[in-house]
Amino acid sequence: MWSGVKLPGLTYSEQFAMPQITYRVIPEASAKQLVQSGYPGTLAKIFAARGIAAAAQLETTFAQLLPFNDLKNAQEMACLLADAIRDRQRILVIADYDADGATACTVAVRGLRAFGAEVDFIVPNRFEYGYGLTPEIVQLAALRKPDILLTVDNGIASVDGVRTANALGMRVFVTDHHLPGDTLPEAACIVNPNQPGCTFPCKNLAGVGVMFYVLLALRAELRKRGEMPEERGRKLLELLDLVALGTVADVVKLDQNNRILVHQGLQRIRAGRGSPGINALLQVAKKSPAKVSSTDMGFTVGPRLNAAGRLDDMSLGINCLLTDDAARALQIAGELDTLNRERRSIETDMQDSALASLESINPQSGYSLVLFDPNWHQGVIGILASRLKDRFHRPVIAFAQASEGELKGSGRSIAGLHLRDALDLVSKRHPALIRKFGGHAAAAGLSIAELDFEAFVTAFEQVASELLDERDLEQRIETDGELDSDGMTLEMARLLEEQVWGQGFPAPQFCDNFEVLSQRVVGEKHLKLRLAKDGNLVEAIFFGHADPLPDRIRIVYSLGVNEYNGSQTLQLLVRHWQHPPGN
Repeated sequence: MWSGVKLPGLTYSEQFAMPQITYRVIPEASAKQLVQSGYPGTLAKIFAARGIAAAAQLETTFAQLLPFNDLKNAQEMACLLADAIRDRQRILVIADYDADGATACTVAVRGLRAFGAEVDFIVPNRFEYGYGLTPEIVQLAALRKPDILLTVDNGIASVDGVRTANALGMRVFVTDHHLPGDTLPEAACIVNPNQPGCTFPCKNLAGVGVMFYVLLALRAELRKRGEMPEERGRKLLELLDLVALGTVADVVKLDQNNRILVHQGLQRIRAGRGSPGINALLQVAKKSPAKVSSTDMGFTVGPRLNAAGRLDDMSLGINCLLTDDAARALQIAGELDTLNRERRSIETDMQDSALASLESINPQSGYSLVLFDPNWHQGVIGILASRLKDRFHRPVIAFAQASEGELKGSGRSIAGLHLRDALDLVSKRHPALIRKFGGHAAAAGLSIAELDFEAFVTAFEQVASELLDERDLEQRIETDGELDSDGMTLEMARLLEEQVWGQGFPAPQFCDNFEVLSQRVVGEKHLKLRLAKDGNLVEAIFFGHADPLPDRIRIVYSLGVNEYNGSQTLQLLVRHWQHPPGN
């Protein structure tokens, strides 16, 4: 619950304009070890600050990929799927409507078809059926007369849906990565690294990663049975760009296993072996496949794919990824790009209305932010929650009207509060308050009765106040410190662009004081800068900022490569500025 009045003398934005800039701790022994292994000093320090102590932790070959054997039930599901292929049983994939669900669905359909299965898919329309394998979706799926329902990126909480499927004579195979509730569904087989009793070391697999591992196990099983020609087995490699996209877009932690999957997928795209759908999505975004990065996957391709599930039907996105026809893929990618522009417009309007409603409130008086507006779009509330979370550094849940008398909420959280666990605690204390919920540490979804909104606001704020302290709510920008002239080079910028960065393995950003030699507005809303530090001159760009800066500034920035007329130069990408200490 948020209450109070705006702090006197400060505008709403100014209250949050000065986050604390902090430096990551660099274990010197680890950095030294990496330098001895051949890494440049700047890169060694960056990796050491992210928990890398030895070069082996940076290996990205398949030899380092964790084996499927430790993933609970992966081999059992492989046997069941191999039997289904042999017996010509019909498999229907039940997808989810985000980028992870879309890529997991595509990986399942492409992989199983390559192995000889009869397989199709269905994806719930979020506005009609909600999330996961609901009884309503099971009834819709039954019209296809499948023998097996295979869930991807959902299913672990679908107790009622699985029960309905069993009653209708369909077996359910669940592949998921979300945290399970107190009761598991009575499925024929469940593969989820986060289910009880699973010893698989990588608990951070995305839904698409779980499905890929099931296919690895299936390939091994079919080889054991003598039913897997080598050329068909190699088709799994063709799915790695999809695995990379879903893994990055779902913002799961990029531990070493996930970095291997993402790296291998990016390498395929860069080498010109990406799927037509991903290449088309890159083309409409004006990105070169040869230079694609994990950032492009998360901030360029992922949002365009997600736009289908947010505003329309994710079948559109899945069909873009499934087609082998480049012209067809480009046509669908154009439709997705249009939807994404519409989504951005809706998001801007929603954010403006949210900020207007908060104008008279002091955000520092509460531990959480819960908002509802009957005019908000149900498909965009997750993005709104994310934007507000970034702005105010509080866990945020945004609600939209789902149906008569029911609200659907989407939440995003900060590091100090595990959102799914917080909702679980609210549910245990107030059993009738939340109708259903699910998710993980950073993001979750839920539904409540509209009449219960104020009660939920109070209950969630109470839990947040117990799980967070004031230090958790302090806004910080974590940096890799100052960058010397040896590191501030075009070569280093290229090296950094080639690495896999993301959740839990953040892209490096640095902090330094500069003299502003010149500045001008370009493209009406961006500031082009010429900066100086210790006699060295460097170009910089501050996207989305057109106001003039003082002569001396302290900035948080990352290294970028600026391409113009066929040449490449170093360019700093300014993320934040403050007055230097003492000014």
